Parts: sequence; C-alpha cells; structure tokens
Amino acid sequence: MTDKFLSKLSQNFLEILDDDEYYDITIEVGNDPHVKVFRAHMVILNYRSSYLRRILSTNKKKNDETLLYIKLPNILPEIFQIILRYIYGGKISLVEYDTLDIIKILVAANELSLQELVPHLQSFLIENKENWIEQNFNLIYQTSFGNDSFLDLQKFCTELISKQPEKIFNSSSFTSISEKVLISLIQLDKVQMSEVQIWEHVLKWGIAQNPELSLDPSSYSNDDFNALKNTLQQFIPLIKFTEFASKEFLSKVYPYRKIISEDLYENLIQCFLDNDYKPSKKSEQQTIKETRKISLKNIDSKIITIQHAELISKWVDRLEIADELKNSYEFKLILRGSRDGFTAEKFHEICDNKSHTISIIKVDDSNEILGGYNPIVWKSIYISISNCEYGETKDSFIFSFNNKKDIKNHILSRVVEEKYAIDNYYSYGPSFGREDLKFREGFESSYNKRASYEKQIRETEDVFSVEEYEVFQIVRDN
Repeated sequence: MTDKFLSKLSQNFLEILDDDEYYDITIEVGNDPHVKVFRAHMVILNYRSSYLRRILSTNKKKNDETLLYIKLPNILPEIFQIILRYIYGGKISLVEYDTLDIIKILVAANELSLQELVPHLQSFLIENKENWIEQNFNLIYQTSFGNDSFLDLQKFCTELISKQPEKIFNSSSFTSISEKVLISLIQLDKVQMSEVQIWEHVLKWGIAQNPELSLDPSSYSNDDFNALKNTLQQFIPLIKFTEFASKEFLSKVYPYRKIISEDLYENLIQCFLDNDYKPSKKSEQQTIKETRKISLKNIDSKIITIQHAELISKWVDRLEIADELKNSYEFKLILRGSRDGFTAEKFHEICDNKSHTISIIKVDDSNEILGGYNPIVWKSIYISISNCEYGETKDSFIFSFNNKKDIKNHILSRVVEEKYAIDNYYSYGPSFGREDLKFREGFESSYNKRASYEKQIRETEDVFSVEEYEVFQIVRDN
C-alpha cells in the first residue's frame, strides 16, 4: 500500500472544483451585502459532509434539470471557500490564516459536520496558539462551551482556569470577559490569589462595564453606586470579605460600601470590630451558599442579563419581585435572530412543538426590551377558522423592560382571555393574544395593543421593528 498517488488525486479533484463545465449545484453563502455564489458537485458534497447530505436528500434535483440551489447564510464566503477546497482536495494549510480565521473555520466545519477537521483544528489551536488563546480567552471560552463538539478546547479552558487563572486576570482583555467566565474564575478553590486581589479584579471588571464611572469612588453619585451595584450583584456574595485584614477592608471595601447589602455590611462591621465574632448561619456564609447556587445558572443572551432571567423565573412561579427564588431554571437558547434569521418560517421550524419558552425582543433604535412566556407548545396554524389559530393557557404572560440595566423598571401583564393566550398563526413570529404582542413576517411591522392581557406593556401602540430576538426553553433544576 502506498499513498504517493494521493497528491495527484487531490490536485485532480481541485481541478474539478475549478472547472465550470460539470457542476450541478450552486450554493449561496453569507448574508447581504456579503454574499457569494459557489459552484459545486452534488456527489462530492454528499459523501464529504453529512450536513450537506441531509440538505441534498430533501432538495433533490428537479426533473426539468434545473440546477439545485441551496443557501448557507451563517458562513462567511471567504471561510466557505477555504472549506470547499478542503472538501475537494483533502488539504488545508492553517499557517496561511490568522487565528481568528481559524476559529471561524472551526465553527463552520462543525456546522457542516466535517468530523475529521473539527478535532484537527482544535489541536492546532491548542498546540500553536496558546498565547493568543490566553489573550482572547473570553472568545475561546464562549466558542468552546457554546458547542458540545469542541471538547478539546473546553478541556483546555478548564485546565487554564484551574492552573493559571492569573494569566486571565492579568491579561489586557480581562475586562472584556463575560460575567459567566468571571464567576467561574472566582468560584475556583485553587485560584492562587488572595481574596483582596480577587476583589480588586472584580471591581476593575465592574467599573469597565460602566465606562461613565471614574476610578475614584469618592466622586460617585448615588446613581453611580447603583449602576456598579447592579453590575456586581452576582459577585459580591462570592467574595470572602471575612478573610480580609482590617486595613484591607478599610482601604479596599469601605469606599464601595454602598454597593454591599446592608445586612452583609453590618455583619462585616461586627466581624472586624470584634475578633471573636463569627457570622451567623443566615448572614454572609448563608448568602454565599445561596448565591453560588443561583450564580451557577447563567444565560447566553445578547439582550438580557441573569438578573432579568431570575425575575422572569419568579414570574413563571407567580412570585413577587421581592420574594425569594424558589426554583432554579436553566434558560436554554434555542433561537437567535441574528444567527438563525428573522422569518416566521424559521421561528416555527425551530420552536414548534416546544413548550415552556421565553421569547425576548430588543426593539430597534431603542433600549426597550419586550417578551412573553408560553407554557404550552408552539404550532403552525395555516387557516384561521373560529379562532383555531390560538392556544389556550392561563399561565402565559408578556412583559417589558425599559433597558438592560434596570430590572425594576418593568411591566408585567398576565393573560385574562385564556382562549386567546397564544397566537400560532404560521406567518407570525412568537405572538401573544389577539393584539397584545404581534411579530409579523420579517419582524418589521410588529406592534402591541392591549386586548387579551391585563396591561399595555408599551407607552405607544405604534408599530416597531426588531433589532434582535431570542427564544429560550426553560428547564427546572431538581
């Protein structure tokens, strides 16, 4: 056996790709204005990519010999060109591309189910781009844990957090890491940093998320302290303040005392004034325990934060905003408009037959956030006869927030006409009530008018466009 002929075979297949005479399929790649059409051959795609095989199996060539035409909107044309040459030639020279392009190739290869290429790309990144990964840790972490196929990168990230967290804390991109990553870092028992150092990094991160804040807390207004408190509310209970020296507490914590809850601050003052004092079970240690349980559940969202998710969870359980959260829910992202498209067809393709979903909408040219909860399954109803397009439930609700930072400024509206709770009309996105929250095809003429729910959740009934929207399926943790 010899493989000396494989190079010539690879060359011949690449010549087939470049030949315009025998192609039988065209592939539109990318989104406007970055779109390119590629010519290819069904038989090669069918055997090289299981993802493309599934598409081709449902889009057989028509009897009138019309060329098959498919779309791949989630892949950049320049990335698909690299992958297409790999599909035909079985070769890819990664040294020719920068690291960010290699990550894009990895994500695209996974989407196309190129099973041998995915582990190869991960190994290349780990073995050759370690420094780059450390400096861009947030991107790698989000990419690897956003997909179950990137196990090698997930392992690399986990080991880096465990063994060398200082590389992330001290990196130039530290303040750009996500809340989820930072929580993971400070929860590690083996972090080789003092609690004071961790607190300093948490403050640095929190201030960076609010560019209007200065580095001098003595200049802060009450609004400034509230903004920082909202940003860091998931972190403060995780800091072991009782391990600070008295001077450290005075210089590092006291200036920021307004972002700490009154109960916790009172306990800490007693602790530092009385050397024999130990926090009660219901004070700091209990707060840490309870908050860690909640903080482990984060949300992959471009629109809302974990604070919004926790409040929505309370609404699902019919609790008030001040009530203690009784159930912990995981918000599993199943659809994102910028990723999956803004058509009603795509919404129903992904979300039909799924229950317990939260739909979140960011209004275009506004900070306004709208949403709704559907406890029953979505359906696609094509003909409206005797209002058969509606789903009936007593537990649905719609809501609005003025912005991403202030969860207190909200409107909650529960269903009052139960038989009109959910609108399943096929040409609508996630819609509620007869007029209450409608998302028409394309999401460009959506509106809110009170009809089947308690309250109007917007100040105006004017139509609006959608900048981004996400649908989550919520799952209760036992």
